[in-house]
Amino acid sequence: MNLQSQNPSPAAVSDGVFIDNEWRASASGATLDVVAPATGEVFTRIAAGNADDIAAAVAAARRAREADWGQMTATQRGRILTRAAEIVNRCHDQLAALEARDTGKPLSQAQADIAATARYLEFYGGAADKLHGDTIPFLPGHFVTTEYVPFGVTGHIIPWNYPAQMFGRTIAASLAMGNACVLKPAEDACLTPLRLCEILREAGLPAGALNCVPGRGDQAGAALAAHPGVDFLSFTGSPEIGAAVQVAAAQNHVGCTLELGGKSPQILFEDADLDRALPVVMKAITQNAGQTCSAGARLLVQESLLATVTQRLRAEFPGLTAADPESDRDLGPLINPRQLDRVRRFCAQADADGIPLIAEGRIDPGVATGGNWIAPRAYGPVPRDHPLARQEVFGPVLSVMSFADEADAIALANDTEYGLVAGVWSRDGSRAIRVARQILVGQVFVNAYGAGGGIELPFGGMKKSGHGREKGFDALYEFAATRTMVIRHD
Repeated sequence: MNLQSQNPSPAAVSDGVFIDNEWRASASGATLDVVAPATGEVFTRIAAGNADDIAAAVAAARRAREADWGQMTATQRGRILTRAAEIVNRCHDQLAALEARDTGKPLSQAQADIAATARYLEFYGGAADKLHGDTIPFLPGHFVTTEYVPFGVTGHIIPWNYPAQMFGRTIAASLAMGNACVLKPAEDACLTPLRLCEILREAGLPAGALNCVPGRGDQAGAALAAHPGVDFLSFTGSPEIGAAVQVAAAQNHVGCTLELGGKSPQILFEDADLDRALPVVMKAITQNAGQTCSAGARLLVQESLLATVTQRLRAEFPGLTAADPESDRDLGPLINPRQLDRVRRFCAQADADGIPLIAEGRIDPGVATGGNWIAPRAYGPVPRDHPLARQEVFGPVLSVMSFADEADAIALANDTEYGLVAGVWSRDGSRAIRVARQILVGQVFVNAYGAGGGIELPFGGMKKSGHGREKGFDALYEFAATRTMVIRHD
């Protein structure tokens, strides 16, 4: 599939904002260039929405919530989401090509993302009418029941690394619950969310139930986080911006779900099956060029196994290749020059500090010179107090560290401000479970590493990785409030 030959629909490259099921010019008329990470070339533009556009979107969402959308049954809402999933599947190739070009990720990864987006819509379409309340034993002469009710208007600020998937896992869950949504996608990559808004309209979503205002984070994003008409916020991004979003939400006394990154460990005990583990380890740091909150950035290896693992990485890591999205190799470019500079600084500091470079992948010689290219790297042993061991690089850089025994492995895994995902590799099932239950993260994989995968699996962090849960039924609970009804009948 030649990405350059794709002809996305006009909605996919609209330079407007999506409010009340229609495209309109942004309030200021300003636009932002959209740059292909693989070439550095501008290939379309998006609106630069501002606070006025956010206000209009929130007002439209409120009207929808109080009118057609708010009157729909859960079953009707679910059917709309299910129809949207069917349309996404029909448009799969077009959406995948758009996602790959916009983000720079390999085409097969973009295809997997679109398949996951359809699955989110399908899952929450099926779940919409299955969120049941409870009855509670109480005093004689009283009947007590609970129900889950939507907050009203929810705000969604999503990142650039998985724009289609993030749309599915936040918007679909909130709509299934009955909320009306205002979305602020990332300015660096948001073309698939713009197209998905049209797909939901085609599926029958009423005007105002979903509104989308692209633009800069410090303008449209900040306005959405601070708007007093928003009843709940969902944010995925950096801890620094997440803190600002949480402060803004607190000013309006509303809650928020925050997913803020990680420094996720994969633990290899001396009895680990390396033939099974190492391909997963390498994929977990190169998927999406390492620009994944749940990337397996720290490889913790038992001391007796360190030499063997280092030798295997030295032999296998150089085969990893960064290439154009349509070449469909291991990884693509980084999202923008700013991110490229950040990753290069981490590598330069590691080199300057004398941390051994175990192995380095390659950049395909045919890539465009204007792209944001960097070869994947594995360093080790990395000192426990070094920035490579403690800070989120958000690039294809693996930090290899050693531990002495089980207690040391647990201490090292938890020796970070983050707590998102972890992997434990051991043939000793008791030890694997024992260790997994002591790691302070939101998801743990044993003899596997899903990098947060699984539409049905609750996903979220501890510590600096944020709070609240996305995916699975837990996401529905995040976008709902519990109402208790006490009926006296004596």
